[in-house]
Order: sequence, then C-alpha cells, then structure tokens
Amino acid sequence: MTQKITIIGAGSAMFTQGLVADLILSEDLGAWELGLVDTDPIALEVAEGLCRRMVEARDSAISVQGSTDRREVLPGSNVVVSTIGVGGRRGWESDVFIPRRYGVYQPVGDSVMPGGISRAMRMIPALVDIAVDVQALCPEAWFFNYSNPMTANCWAVRQATGVPMIGLCHGTFHVERQLAEFIGAPADEVSSTYAGLNHFTIIYDFRWKGRDAWPLVRTRLAQERGQAIDLRELGQRFPEMGAEVDSSFKAADNPFSWSFFEAYGAYPAVNDRHVVEFFPERFPQGGYYGKTLGVDAFSFESTISWGDKIYADMSAMATGKQPLNPRIFERTVGEHEQLLEILRSIRSDSKRIFSANVPNNGAVPNLPDDAVLELPTAAGATGMRPLQLLDFPDPLSALLIRKLAATRLTVEAALQGDRALFVEALLVDGAVTDPETAAKMADELLAAHRQYLPNFFAS
Repeated sequence: MTQKITIIGAGSAMFTQGLVADLILSEDLGAWELGLVDTDPIALEVAEGLCRRMVEARDSAISVQGSTDRREVLPGSNVVVSTIGVGGRRGWESDVFIPRRYGVYQPVGDSVMPGGISRAMRMIPALVDIAVDVQALCPEAWFFNYSNPMTANCWAVRQATGVPMIGLCHGTFHVERQLAEFIGAPADEVSSTYAGLNHFTIIYDFRWKGRDAWPLVRTRLAQERGQAIDLRELGQRFPEMGAEVDSSFKAADNPFSWSFFEAYGAYPAVNDRHVVEFFPERFPQGGYYGKTLGVDAFSFESTISWGDKIYADMSAMATGKQPLNPRIFERTVGEHEQLLEILRSIRSDSKRIFSANVPNNGAVPNLPDDAVLELPTAAGATGMRPLQLLDFPDPLSALLIRKLAATRLTVEAALQGDRALFVEALLVDGAVTDPETAAKMADELLAAHRQYLPNFFAS
C-alpha cells in the first residue's frame, strides 16, 4: 500500500534532500507519495525540482506533489514532518545580531538565550496553525517536528492543541557515537541513558557491552591530557580495548562539556557549541577560553554562510545548472537519519529505542510532569513511549528545572503574544540580568520580526 509523507518547510537546505535520498534507498518500506510544502514559492520550486531529479536519477516510483498551501497536500498523509524556519536565515541573523549589540553573544541562537526565545515567538504560532490543520485533515498521521527551539515548540503545540507532536534531533545519538569513538569502541556496542532538554540532554549512564564505560572515558581523558595512566586494571574489565585510540573527537575541542563531566559524572549533548548557551552566566560578553562565542569560537557567520551555500548548491542542482551530485544518495549524518528507522520500528512494533522529545508524564519523577523532555523512547505501533528513569540524579534535575522555568515562560509569551512575559523569559533565562536592557532588547526583536508575530501584532 502506498503511504504518503508530507514535509512542511521543504525548502530546508539539508533535511529534504537527505530524507528523500533515504526514501529512495529504502525500498523495504514500500511505495511513497511525497508531499512538499513551503510558503516561499521559490524555495518550493527548488525543493520540488531537486526531488524530481533525484527520483528520476534512481528511477524511483515515488510520486511528488508540491504546493504553497499545506491544506492541499495534507489530506491522506500518514506522516507529517515539520522543518519550518519562520523568517529563514535572515530572521535567524536578527535573533543573534540584535542581542550582540547588548553584549550577548551566541554561537547558535536557536534554542535558548535571547536568540532562541525570539525564534520561539514566531515559530510557535506557525506550528500551532500547522497542528490544527494536521488534526483536521490527517488526524491519524504521525507528526514529527525538527524545527527549533525544539523543547518550546513541542511543548507549546501539545499545550495549545493536544496534537501529539514528537520532536526529533540527531544530537544525542551523534554524541553517543562520539563517546564510543573516544574510547575506541564500535558504535553498535555502546548504549547510553539520558534525559534533558533538546541541545542540553545529559548522558548520565554510558556502557560498552553492558559494562560501565565511564572509567574508560576518564582514562582516555587523562591519556589525552598527557597524564600518567595505568591500563592494567581497566584492561581486565575491557580486554578488547587498545592501548591507544586515534579519535577525531578530542576533549580539547569541548572544554566546557568535559568540565561538566568532571563535575557531575555525566556528559552533556550536544557538546560546547550548544551547551554553553544553557550557562550564559559563565560566559559574560561571550568570553570562552580566550575567544568570543559566535565570533571566533563556533562562528555564527560561518554557519549562516554554510547554509546559504548548501541552499545555492541545492538550487543549482534543482534547475539543472549543475549536475546532480551522486554523493547525495550516500548515507550521511544529519537530522533526517533516524526518521525512517523510527517508521520501521512503528510498522513492525519492534519498540526500538530512539532519542525523542516527548512529554515527561512521570518518566523522570524529579522533573515536571508536563515538561517536554528529550528521553530514550520506544517506537511501537501504539506510539512513542519514554522509558521510566527512576535514577536520574537530583543535581542534574536541578540544572534542568532552572532552564525549564525559562522555557515555560517562553511558551506562554508566544502563545499569548505577551510582551511582559517575553521580557521575563529573557530575564529568567539568565543571559540578560537588567530589566531595562531586557525590555529594550525585547522591543527591538519584536520590531525586527513584526511580520511574523501574529500573536503580538494584530493584522
């Protein structure tokens, strides 16, 4: 039976081409209809053109339907995927550059701190509208979200509509594989247990073939730092380990994350570039080990430039100005990579475990029940159900509760279009501590994005 998957925000530079390549290569999942939606007709034309060329190149049976009106495409969808980015990369630049004028520096600016909070103000109303249409036009569809700020978006949609949106991000999965590389273990032989907010999910248990691997991680950390180590006792527990490991995942590249590990005995996903934004008070004026966040440490401008280039290449391939790159069909790391595996697990009811953003509902007793958390989640025919984690450490929950307070205010501000709550969210987040500065920054951000803020400005 032919199934239908609809991507809303199909102009996303990387996601669409990665997912479509996976669909083409996954013949075991059967026939697909592919729905493409983007409110920007030019971006839609690029996405549709590229997808049709990819389908033709592999003589795939996938049919492609595109529209700027999602209500034309949603009916009959079995799977709906949101990758929208309201305001695009130019809006993202405003989220980061406006706070810079107030001395707030961000390497990413899509999850927390002023950039992430500002982004939520325009993302949440759009996603709520999409969820209402999904509920009306394809109520049985699986609804997955990849748009940031992930935690706030999923929380707001569920609160406002009751639609069971599931948030997906490859970050925790990717860091688990990096930790495996760090200790010289095959990725398919390690496992981890974790909980947190998207982009600040904390791996607090890490195992190799069922054995506690943290002692080995500590040993490799000391080894990288040139400290004297004795591998004999550890070698009895891990006889398959080598004396040396040649890993591209270097502790020196993420000094804050490793200092977190040394303090808490747990490792934060997804490394310094994202995690530092959850601790703005530790990096005043963006100071980061002799560099400045977003400038010469994890350059924000470089990220934007890279995204613009990827989109330009995608456009050139879509229009035939350059040939279709055969590497586009190679399995690549990216946000799309777990989705088809999740769908396989759902179809077979095999209940495989994936990292997903879902409501807590008691899974982690020392965190709020209604909060959306990134948790190990079993994917089966009856839904995606988080594992119960009764051993999540209280010191780690204290850190998350502090950030959840700002997220809760962010959700309420966006849903209500409430400027005062927006200002409070900025203050509770911690990157801005002066109320007058927070108010001025909020007004400037709201003015910059006025056209995308229906809850704040009546049309």
